Amino acid sequence: MAGITAVSASAGKAGAATAGCHLTGSVKHVIYLVFDNTHFMRDNASVKSDLEQMPHLLNFLTSNGTLMTNDHTVLISHTAGGILSSLTGLYPDRQGQTVSNSYFYYPPSKIPQFSTSFKYWTDLVDDSTGANDPLPNMVFDGQKNTPAPWVPFTRAGCDFGGVSTANIELENIGTGPFGDMSEAFGTGSPEWTDANVSMAAPSGTAARAKAFTDYVGIAIHCAQGGGICTSNAANTTNSRLDKLPDEPGGYLGYHALYGAKYVNQAIRPGVPAQPNNNVCVNDTSGAPVTDPFGRCGFPGFDWALAKNTLGYVAQMQEAGVPVTYAYISDAHDNHTSSFPAPFNPNFPRASGPGEADYQAQLKAYDDAFATFFGRLANDGITKDNTLFVVTADEGDHYAGGGGISQPDGSLAYAHTNCSWTTTPACPPNQVGEVNLNITAKLPAGTPTFQLHRDSAPAFWVNGMPDRTDPTLRKMERDVGALNQIDPYVSASPTPVFVSMADSVGEKALHMVNNDPARTPSFTAFGNPDYFVRENSTTCGSNPCIDYHFAWSHGDIQPEIATNWLGLVGPGVKKLGIDSATWTDHTNVRATTLVLAGLKDDYVNDGRALIEAIETKALPQSLIAHRATLLRLVNAYAQVNAAFGQFGMDLLTASTKAVKSTNETRYESMETSIGDLTMQRDNLAEQIKVALNAAAFNGKA
Repeated sequence: MAGITAVSASAGKAGAATAGCHLTGSVKHVIYLVFDNTHFMRDNASVKSDLEQMPHLLNFLTSNGTLMTNDHTVLISHTAGGILSSLTGLYPDRQGQTVSNSYFYYPPSKIPQFSTSFKYWTDLVDDSTGANDPLPNMVFDGQKNTPAPWVPFTRAGCDFGGVSTANIELENIGTGPFGDMSEAFGTGSPEWTDANVSMAAPSGTAARAKAFTDYVGIAIHCAQGGGICTSNAANTTNSRLDKLPDEPGGYLGYHALYGAKYVNQAIRPGVPAQPNNNVCVNDTSGAPVTDPFGRCGFPGFDWALAKNTLGYVAQMQEAGVPVTYAYISDAHDNHTSSFPAPFNPNFPRASGPGEADYQAQLKAYDDAFATFFGRLANDGITKDNTLFVVTADEGDHYAGGGGISQPDGSLAYAHTNCSWTTTPACPPNQVGEVNLNITAKLPAGTPTFQLHRDSAPAFWVNGMPDRTDPTLRKMERDVGALNQIDPYVSASPTPVFVSMADSVGEKALHMVNNDPARTPSFTAFGNPDYFVRENSTTCGSNPCIDYHFAWSHGDIQPEIATNWLGLVGPGVKKLGIDSATWTDHTNVRATTLVLAGLKDDYVNDGRALIEAIETKALPQSLIAHRATLLRLVNAYAQVNAAFGQFGMDLLTASTKAVKSTNETRYESMETSIGDLTMQRDNLAEQIKVALNAAAFNGKA
């Protein structure tokens, strides 16, 4: 009863708490939800898609707004890059994640070093010492820190809540000079000490998870004037400076609450903490959101199940946090024993289309949405006063065979590794990616390298050689010519890679970083059944099939590139399913801001999706010459988007150039690609400046 009472009390205060939030017209709340790898398209023609198996969400989007199903992700098409492009409206070359979810960079020694995309917004590439690469992980124009997505909202007087969404909350408990805990709380602080104690505890224990549960994955960036950070003495004590030193226009005097330890008590005021525990936030079923050891707080990124994430979003909204950006983990993986739980050799693991646990997870997600929408409606948070933006980071390619029909209507799959000496003999219902140790398949004399493990691996060759270096050029040709056995395709060797790009081709795809130390020597886009690595496989032979992972992304195939975007709320047209409008992740930002009546202090790469916005909600500058504007934005998308016609055509040309044995022909093609990309960039710059001026500055 205590939990129910607390929810009702906080709901009653929501209107007063959001009174200082100045959005446009009827919009009083913004709820952004991004799924990991959740599909509108079917992965098996006989099995309903993910969205089809969540009818409460699907019907909410199609009955009350517009579901755009010809959306596209960015390259490389991974979680961090996709989410961060939709948060910022920027292609990866302007927000930093040109290769994700991890990458390598060249320090002064030019021996590639590892880094991760998932860090707090202001962290450095080298967050241990800052010496090997002092630039921001989120690197923007002029090598500054990318502007933060919460700033227009907090400047408008709106508290901004984050739940498990890339880089807007703490992502780790690093205590190095530039680690998340050091940046947020300060070296030597009690929280910093908590993190060190946790990191010293044995892996897979409650003690090891404690600081992660308390401080990672949950945050509130507080409004100008203090917002919820100053609503009571405890919140004032628990808040910390929200430091954005590179933010255009400055960002001084703002505060934030970092971690469930402090956020939970702020959004459930008056609810006592349990003994040796935090204040608990309930999921949509009414149970506390906990880590695998029962501690209330952040459950872990893989445990950002719909019931957990939506429970947090509802509680934040009810507590007067009117803008919430939240992430929901995928349903196609069985997340049993996911971090920070103790290691289990069998889980987590992938499930195949139509498998019983996959379908059960989607049913649980649908139930969570039904409860969520009902709860919000009881709070007065509805489509009439709330902008809902719902999308996914990218699509997937399913690597596996067909399932075997079961009496309950589900499909069964073989969850065992499959290896072979000469000819594969995997069962027809095998599930899993084809693991390939590429180092062992390349000839002697291949230079030493590091790679981003993926179906589309990016390679960083030791020494940071020039792209015309003969040894590098031979390596590129050897990689491009590689043939191996993919049992899902043939018992005979077939090509591993379908396309390639060196730094010239990468620039056309927005994959050349503002930090030159991070741009890979080349990238090979593969047959998406493969997971390419630089070391020994984990499933026996080389190649072999590892059943733990079966959903590939990062690559260029349509099932990976094609995505969806749902919009509901004041100013959104009720078009149902729109499969015609070509869009990509960069358009999410401008569309959201136009509907909310806000603007960024920088030029977005994307544009407002006027196709889905009612005329009355558009500025006059986007209404005038509508037909001409639509022709312009459609041409702009095909010229500038990574998956537009220009990008894909130049990738075809780049592949021919990189694989060519005629260096004169190679250089001629590279020069042409570079010249065309320069012309594209100049044209795109003019168009996006004009589109931003029309959307946000009233200039037709």
